[in-house]
Formats: sequence, C-alpha cells, structure tokens
Amino acid sequence: MYPNPYPNPRKTQSIRRLGPVEIGALRAAVAAVPEALWDAENAGKPNKFEALDSTRHIVFRFVSNLRDWRESYDRPLWAEWRPLLEPVLAAATAPYGYARGAFPRVMLARMRPGGVIQPHRDANPAAKWPHKIHVPLETNDAVTFFVDGVGHHLPVGEAVEVNNMGVHAVTNAGATDRIHLIFEYYDLDQSEPEWLAAVTAAAQGAA
Repeated sequence: MYPNPYPNPRKTQSIRRLGPVEIGALRAAVAAVPEALWDAENAGKPNKFEALDSTRHIVFRFVSNLRDWRESYDRPLWAEWRPLLEPVLAAATAPYGYARGAFPRVMLARMRPGGVIQPHRDANPAAKWPHKIHVPLETNDAVTFFVDGVGHHLPVGEAVEVNNMGVHAVTNAGATDRIHLIFEYYDLDQSEPEWLAAVTAAAQGAA
C-alpha cells in the first residue's frame, strides 16, 4: 500500500487565467487538418478515457505510464508540429517563471456541437503534479467548462490552467466545434512528492 497521492500545491483550485498568447499560425494549421487525419489519430490515441465521450484527439506527446509524469514519449506528429506548438507552449507558461519546465502531455482536443465531456477527476497519479493548461483555438459562446459545478467561458487565444483535481466537465451547446490545445507543464526544479517513490515501486512490483 502507498499513501494517497496528494496533488501539487502549486496547482490551481479553480481556473488560473495566464493571459493571451499568439496562436495565429497554429490555429491556421489546425483548421487545415483533414477529417481523415483527425479520425486516424483519434483511432490510435493513448487517452481512451470513457469520460471524454466522442471528443476526438490528436496526441503529440503522452506519458509513458499513468503513474509517473516524469517519462513521456513523442508520437509521430510531434516532429512536424513542434515549430508551431513550442512558441505557444512557451508563451502560455511564461507566467509561472520556472527556469526549467517540461511538457509530459501535449494534444489537440476537438468537441463537436452538442458534445460533452462527462464530469470526472483526472485520477491517475501522473496527472496530480503537472499544471493542466488549455489554449482555446476554436470555441463559441455556448461552450462551458465546469469546475466543481461552476461554469467558465474560455475565450480563444487565452491560456488557462484548469483544476483537473476537481470534478470537471465540458458542454458544447453551440453550433460549431470547440478545439483546444491541451497540455501539462511542471517545474523540473520542484522537489518531487514523497509518495512518488512508493507509487512507482508498487507499479514495478505488480509488473
């Protein structure tokens, strides 16, 4: 048995607005992605969680296992999209002021009109330490992001950290798609929690 992994105390308890970022080049590239590529990438995605319902994803980077955020791997499209993604990632995370940071998960999420993400918490240990950040690329006034029952509108081009430890959900009651760049970020110089060693040891013992 290992202690219940507590979340990083630096994470927001609700949402944290990080300010506007330049998304023009990335937004144009995403708009040009053909439907066939969305379908193919979604079919092979590693984040097939039930709560995400019919939301489609293009995953560029993902954690190697769901217990540890320190190891991740690049998926095939990362190399092609990296020049578009890295400036947005850097601008969105500048307010944290970390000297050295890492991005264990990076992806696009596309929700159709009428789509939902069911209420859930990101329960896996790998989600408990990094900040979870959204940069809306497309949205409409009827998209609502809920954290612990409180609704928020996330405008296009504004980076926002969300509380993925709270019960969160999304509804798109509008007539257009909602497309977000979603990623995780953490400070490489922050001390790791004491529970991490126990969690990873338990995983190795179970293997």
